[in-house]
Amino acid sequence: MTSDPTSPPADVAALPTAEFAFPGPLRDRLVAAVLDGSKTATTGLVAEYEREGEPLPKAGDRSVLVDSDGRPVAVLEVTGVRVVPLARVDAVHAVDEGEGYAGVAEWRAGHERFWGSAEMRAALGDPDFAVDDTTPVVLERFRVVIDLRGAG
Repeated sequence: MTSDPTSPPADVAALPTAEFAFPGPLRDRLVAAVLDGSKTATTGLVAEYEREGEPLPKAGDRSVLVDSDGRPVAVLEVTGVRVVPLARVDAVHAVDEGEGYAGVAEWRAGHERFWGSAEMRAALGDPDFAVDDTTPVVLERFRVVIDLRGAG
């Protein structure tokens, strides 16, 4: 995770924020996995983007990854995006999420717990939200282009 000297200096304040999970232990683990290079992919729900009125990510998009305290820790660049039904998430993606999943079944169980949590249902504004095989998910790949931890 070294800065890319060919990248223009990032105007961090102008970039959108990337937040993995909710602040707390899970976010802290995910941020650490991004920073140590083991997490190079993430999965979101199309429903999240629709609820927020945000466009889906696309290759080349950059954002600032923040930790649980809201501190900027890295600039991420999207390298690829696929939208697929939940049932079509593959083992490569599951492993590249860097959370230690042994395979797709374990990955899916962990994500179903998160997406079915009271906190996520509240964020979606749907107390009965549940996923199934047909739920559209956004499979995003990214790379760290600037490590901000040493930046003043």
